[in-house]
Amino acid sequence: MENKIQNSHDSLFKETWSNKTNAKAFLENYLPEDVLGVVNLDSLEICKDSFIDDDLKNYYSDMLYKIMIGDDPGYIYFLFEHKSYPDRLVHLQLLEYMLKIWRLDLKQSKKKKLSIIIPLLLYHGPQKWKGKEKFSSMLSGPVDTMADYIPDFRYVLYDLSKYSDTEIKGTITARVVMLIFKYIFEKDFVQKLPDIFSLLKDLSEKETGLQYFESLIKYIFSNVEDITPEQFQTIVSNTLSEDKGGMIMTLAEKLRNEGREKWLEQGLEQGLLEGIEFAVSIKFGDTDDCKTVITKIKSIKDINRLKALKGKIKSAKSVPELIKFIEN
Repeated sequence: MENKIQNSHDSLFKETWSNKTNAKAFLENYLPEDVLGVVNLDSLEICKDSFIDDDLKNYYSDMLYKIMIGDDPGYIYFLFEHKSYPDRLVHLQLLEYMLKIWRLDLKQSKKKKLSIIIPLLLYHGPQKWKGKEKFSSMLSGPVDTMADYIPDFRYVLYDLSKYSDTEIKGTITARVVMLIFKYIFEKDFVQKLPDIFSLLKDLSEKETGLQYFESLIKYIFSNVEDITPEQFQTIVSNTLSEDKGGMIMTLAEKLRNEGREKWLEQGLEQGLLEGIEFAVSIKFGDTDDCKTVITKIKSIKDINRLKALKGKIKSAKSVPELIKFIEN
C-alpha cells in the first residue's frame, strides 16, 4: 500500500470506472438516448491510456473506453473535473485530449478516417455548472455566420449537484462513489455518510474486495477535515452488518497504523490549496500578479501556514500585501 496519496479523487475515480461492470452500468443509465441507440455497450473495452498533462493531474482524471459506434470502432472519453469550482476552459482541455486520442488512434490503426469520440464530463464541485456544453459557446463574434469555418462539438455533462440521490443510478459501488463525490464538499457530509454507507449492506466482499473499501476510507479521511475515528466507527456500526462493519473498522485501524496521519494531512493540504487558489482568484481576479501568488502558495507545505493564509486572504487589501505575508 502506498503511504503517499498523490490524488485521492483520481485514485477513487479510476478504481471505480476502470471496472467494466461499473462503466457499462453508468453509460447505460446516463448516455443520451440517441447515443445509446448507436453504441454497442457489450463491445466496451477499457483503455489504459491517459491524456492529461502532469501539471493538470491535480485537477482532472480521465478514462478512455473503446466501443463500437454503429459499424465502426470509436471512443468514449470520460473526464472527471475534481476542482472545487467550474473551469470555463474545459472545452479547450477536452479538444486537446481528443486530438491526442485521434493521433494515437491513427498511429495504431493506420486508418484513413478519424474515429468518433464521445466526450463526457463529470463534475462534483459545490457550485452548479453554468457553462454551455458546445465548444462554439467559447467563441466570440458572429459564430452562426462563421459556422462552416470553426470546429465544434458538444460534451455530455454530469453535474452531480443536479441529480437527486434517487436519480444516481448504476452499480452499488458506483452509486456510493458518486454520492460521496456529490457531498464531499458539503458542510454536512458526515451527516450524509450513514445513508450512503447503508448501500454497502447488500455488497459481498467478492463484489468489492478489500482494496475498494481501502480506497473509500482513504478518500473520506483525506478530504473530510472534521470527521473523527469515533464518528466513523459509530457510522459504520450503525449502518453495516457486524461482519462487514468489523472488517471496515479493522481496515481503517490498519490504515491509521500505516500512516493515516500523513495522508490525512496531505489530503487536507490539497483541499486547502484548492480553496485558497479559488479565493485568491475571486478576490484579485485572473491577473499575472494573482498567478504569481498562486505559484508561491503551491510551494507552501505546512498546513498551519496554509490555514493562516486562508484567513489572511479575507483581510488583505492588495496582492503585494498577500505576497509579503507569504514570504515572511
